[in-house]
Amino acid sequence: MHQPRPYERNPRYPATGGTVVTGWTAAVADVPTAPTVLALDGPAALNWAGAVDGLAEALGARGTAVTVLDIRELWSAAAVERLCVPGPDADPFFLPLAEFSMSDLFGTPPTQQRPRDGVLLVFGPGAALSRPDLLWWADLPKRYAEEAVTGGATGTNLGRPGVPGELRSLFYTDWPVGDRHRDGLAHRVDRWVDLQSEQGPASLDGAAVRATLAGLATGPVRTRPFFNSTPWGGQWAARELGFEPRNGNTALGYELIAPEAGVLVGQDEAAQVELPFQLLCELHPDEFLGPEVHRRYGTSFPIRFDYLDTVGGGNLSLHLHPQEQYMRETFGWPYTQHETYYVTASEPGAQVYLGLRDSTDVDVMRKEVEAAADGVPLRVEDHVMTHPAEAGQLFMIPAGTPHASGAGNLVLEVSATPYLYSLRFYDWLRKGTSGAPRPLSYEHGFANLGTARRGDDVVDDLVQRPRTLREGPGWREEAIGALPEMFYAVHRFVIEGPEAAADDTAGRFHILNVSSGDGVVVETPGGLRHDLAFAETLTVPASVGPYRLHPVGTRPVHVVKSLVTQV
Repeated sequence: MHQPRPYERNPRYPATGGTVVTGWTAAVADVPTAPTVLALDGPAALNWAGAVDGLAEALGARGTAVTVLDIRELWSAAAVERLCVPGPDADPFFLPLAEFSMSDLFGTPPTQQRPRDGVLLVFGPGAALSRPDLLWWADLPKRYAEEAVTGGATGTNLGRPGVPGELRSLFYTDWPVGDRHRDGLAHRVDRWVDLQSEQGPASLDGAAVRATLAGLATGPVRTRPFFNSTPWGGQWAARELGFEPRNGNTALGYELIAPEAGVLVGQDEAAQVELPFQLLCELHPDEFLGPEVHRRYGTSFPIRFDYLDTVGGGNLSLHLHPQEQYMRETFGWPYTQHETYYVTASEPGAQVYLGLRDSTDVDVMRKEVEAAADGVPLRVEDHVMTHPAEAGQLFMIPAGTPHASGAGNLVLEVSATPYLYSLRFYDWLRKGTSGAPRPLSYEHGFANLGTARRGDDVVDDLVQRPRTLREGPGWREEAIGALPEMFYAVHRFVIEGPEAAADDTAGRFHILNVSSGDGVVVETPGGLRHDLAFAETLTVPASVGPYRLHPVGTRPVHVVKSLVTQV
């Protein structure tokens, strides 16, 4: 019998074909002594001055002459203003996803000639376009940029040095442009440099990065989880999983949100790099996503798993997500944000707000939402149905459906990946930093409000009962949520005996989360075994094929599973 283990906050995998080294001195050991153009590229929010100083000092210490060039000095001011700076008429809440490339910031290609002696260090976003001899990628996981922006740091947005950062530009310009740039370079980066540790950089040779990712793309893999704080956040993850919230609560648990997720690689905590999960999709799409999913969604990983922790906290805002056409035409995402809420834990009396009441008058609702924006309390229950939040229940939330998790819940959100467009009607009069009620994007909300499904239809369609799909000795697989308009489904394994449950990816990735019990061991045909403890999330790549779930401990185990069902 496998023994239970606690939740692992820093899952780590060994590097293949190389070793993670620490410090700039170790990183520069392989830089040629011959004249070289070295490009240090990376996201806008990096501490570029600190990185360049450390790298130049290490090169100088070994006797290499260094000259430096900030590639940002070669950007076209007109292009930066046009592409990176929201205009005065821009939406105050959202921007369309930026479609330009890093090269569009330059008036002419920034090709640099090799120096006569030593190293020409070209640095900054877009440095790779200088046609360097060596290309290094300096990385900082996205959570650091978001924290810097919300903390009021300046110079954190692309093309806006000295200006206080803003989340609109970070989410909708910096990240999509930077991600496309990084992904296009992944096949030729010579060194990956992780700059998140206060002790200095950790880095891995580019060939070893690619070899490691190739291995990870063929077996189960966990991303590094973390929790963000928000005004409504709770305490469950701090109490049960050992997270230490920096801002008082563990509201948002990033189990697997592909655009932000990372995979830890290295020997130990002192020598590890965090590689973007997205690179698995970019470099190995057929193996990781599956050929059919790849054809439909490109290299976008289309499903996300995250936690909403309101245990000891407050209600989420009442909101919905854009309808498919609106998402595509207004915001630029090719698919939209259908969601589900799986209640992992709840306090007595907790509830979920979901769907319009039969009696809801949308015109009256609009007037009351507008009044609430000026500080008048809104009785949400007058317009939106409430449902008991019982552990193990799944709530379906197709785009256009008003919803909110109430206080006292730990919700596992199984959702489509587009996650940055929450159209809010009401936020319970919570105050913003100015002391006024937080602004709400209710005009977008009403433009996307679906009014056809109400009352009993909400309960029948969106609060579904489990239906057994398959079963074996002591286990069964249930369908707990599926809708014709949603491209993915949510299933659940219930394992009540000692025998392993059997499954098969059948050419499409699976995501697993242990929602109850002590955990499972996932075993693949090639003999790989991966522990998965309570509350942890795991991706099983499409290429795995048949696999087995061995229960851990003596209690029944529930494993939530999601997969793409419509391509």
